[in-house]
Amino acid sequence: MFPLQGARMLQMLENSLRKCLPESLKVYGTIFHINQGNPFNLKVLVDNWPDFNTVVVRPQEQEMTDDLDHYTNTYQIYSKDPKNCQKLLGSSDVINWKQHLQIQSSQTTLNEMIQSLAFTKSFKVKHTQSFLYMMPETTKKLVPSLLDEKNLKPTSIKPKAINHEMFKLSSLDVTHAALVNKFWHFGGNDWSQRFIERCIRTFPTFCLLGPEGTPVSWDLMDQTGETRMAGTLPEYRAQGLISHVIYSHSQALHELGFPIYSHVDKSNKIMQKMSHRLQHVPMPCDWNQWNCEPL
Repeated sequence: MFPLQGARMLQMLENSLRKCLPESLKVYGTIFHINQGNPFNLKVLVDNWPDFNTVVVRPQEQEMTDDLDHYTNTYQIYSKDPKNCQKLLGSSDVINWKQHLQIQSSQTTLNEMIQSLAFTKSFKVKHTQSFLYMMPETTKKLVPSLLDEKNLKPTSIKPKAINHEMFKLSSLDVTHAALVNKFWHFGGNDWSQRFIERCIRTFPTFCLLGPEGTPVSWDLMDQTGETRMAGTLPEYRAQGLISHVIYSHSQALHELGFPIYSHVDKSNKIMQKMSHRLQHVPMPCDWNQWNCEPL
């Protein structure tokens, strides 16, 4: 595989991946933000050009200095031929198989190949699979046929009003990273906190400040353009605050022209109900993450 460089080629790649939605969503969102200035300084690899089969997005080598930091050592993958890309991904020039790492994709069909590859590399793998949702405005723009299939409206439904005297819409500060990290399902360690800090510094964030002037509910965006790490303090739950934050965040990102999508854990019935209330569109493919650790 070789690095794809230059604005023209990267824009061509974005256009090609758009035709492969929703299966290419995780990689498409990443390439979109690379074309908006590449704020996470990512590198794009393809097996062929312009007739590619496999795309891998990864950090630059100089940023992957901590072998235990799988939040930084994260790869986004899309392949038109998932059963036959194992040899490509096994190359040390593509994936550093000496580190703790994560692989993310909207293609569950990659699972068998990744499991097999990890076995040959003597890696332990934890596969997380979640429901994948796209905001209706983004779906209308990128994959309108999905709206027609499900007979859904092309706009988000505004959530119930909240007490604006008690809760103020604001943005997160990097000093709030520890709070987000504490409640993030995939967080709770120093590496995840550094990742959250970087996301807060780099991308638009939204939160609600409570009576004490500190965040009580929040929503972030990562380097793939996905809104995630949403949370609410336990004492403020069941008041519709997270719906208000996610709706406000999504509308602001939509005005910026960003594709907006998210994932919800398959056991999280509350967030699934919220997604349906806001008219988020369930994708026919899943959100996948493979956490790989050397044995």
